[in-house]
Amino acid sequence: MASLQLEIVTPDHLVLSKEVDYVGAPGVEGEFGIMASHIPFLSALAIGGLHYKAEGKTRFVFISGGFAEVSDNKVTILAESAEEAECIDTARADEARKRAEARLTAKNENTNNLRAEAALTRAVTRLNLANRG
Repeated sequence: MASLQLEIVTPDHLVLSKEVDYVGAPGVEGEFGIMASHIPFLSALAIGGLHYKAEGKTRFVFISGGFAEVSDNKVTILAESAEEAECIDTARADEARKRAEARLTAKNENTNNLRAEAALTRAVTRLNLANRG
């Protein structure tokens, strides 16, 4: 099977650079998949789980928004934040989930519900991916 290069980059660092067989990513319009020889492509990313297949195994990476660019058998993910599933601190993610749920149930008029919902989505997604990874 032909392969392609996957690079996941955040403003802080290079998270991953690897030859892979397949990439599935959370686009804002829905999940999309990329294999070798894919046409050039650009998409905004949603909060979610990116997965890739390499060496016969599927691995997961948490992605918190950003962009994906596909060109010349290379997938570049420019993410606001990203974590490989096996590196996710589940205790920290669970605390973030609890804080977000508390903000949403408090019904405080000063609470920014959109931010609290996004925080909850990030926390739950990180926990789900940590359990898969």
